[in-house]
Amino acid sequence: MTMTHRYEDVWVSTADPSVIGAVRRTAVALAMASGFDQNRTGQVAVAVTEAVSNLVKHAVDGAVLVRPHPERPGAVELVAVDKGPGIADLGRALRDGYSTSGTLGIGLGAIARMATGWDVYSVPGRGTVLVMHFTPDGQPGPPLRVSGLRRPIGEESVCGDAFAFADDGDTISVLVCDGLGHGGLAAHASREAVRIFMEEPNALPVVALERLHRGLGHTRGGAVAVVRVGRESVTFAGLGNVSGWIAHAEGRQGMISLPGIAGHKGRRPRQYEYALPPHATVVLHSDGLTDRWDPASFPGLFAHSPAVVGATLLRDAGSRRDDACVVTVKQGQ
Repeated sequence: MTMTHRYEDVWVSTADPSVIGAVRRTAVALAMASGFDQNRTGQVAVAVTEAVSNLVKHAVDGAVLVRPHPERPGAVELVAVDKGPGIADLGRALRDGYSTSGTLGIGLGAIARMATGWDVYSVPGRGTVLVMHFTPDGQPGPPLRVSGLRRPIGEESVCGDAFAFADDGDTISVLVCDGLGHGGLAAHASREAVRIFMEEPNALPVVALERLHRGLGHTRGGAVAVVRVGRESVTFAGLGNVSGWIAHAEGRQGMISLPGIAGHKGRRPRQYEYALPPHATVVLHSDGLTDRWDPASFPGLFAHSPAVVGATLLRDAGSRRDDACVVTVKQGQ
């Protein structure tokens, strides 16, 4: 299975109640385009409406994203983040009939049953991240192992960062490219990086990086990292300031990226291999996220799904002064 990012992640602020209808219409359109029947499309509409309504009513700095699922073809994904009050008692919030200013209007439990899969991470006083996805038949499929999220700088309509991945069942190969600068020219460089990577997505990271370095010369270039995540080890090659981490509840280990700009300047690419501890999460991100985040500051986060980990880091470590991209991988040992 391979994935390239052929669409823009459109994050919508929930400060205006009009976004409820807009996000619902987007979700319904995606569901219908993927062959959802009328009943299943209706469930998507109800669940998305309630989730976004709760953000509008109660969230601080709330934002929501609805898109085709990056890992599961034909599925629709919703990602909702806020810096609101959080949910003090998640177990209670999941029970039917329970509704307060910190929970969803019809109950988080009811929404969870409509979704094919869902995950939520909430810390009182720091906010909530909710991710849910819907498949046409409601069947969950295999565990989700990789997720990518990106967000353009300020009011830009295109993001200069991009990602792609390939999953052959045993290993997951990932590219992150941060096109130099931002806007259309940066996006062109990142799209070209994705195209080159996807010609041979399962190549060794150093081989992929050499091809990218040669192939991006006609573009602005950018910072590029390629990682191959196996069951027990991680192989990483980077050129420029894309950060790579092996993170878990107790801490994180950084991976070595060489100085330079892919396509223009830099030393001969090298790759490095690292042990992958059980239940660790591999995180790649552009410098639109600060590299100062600390797993200890996110109690329990790294037990959650890749999408929730990525969305939380994007919310808390992301800078509005640059395009931002984060990809998270869990092998699920």
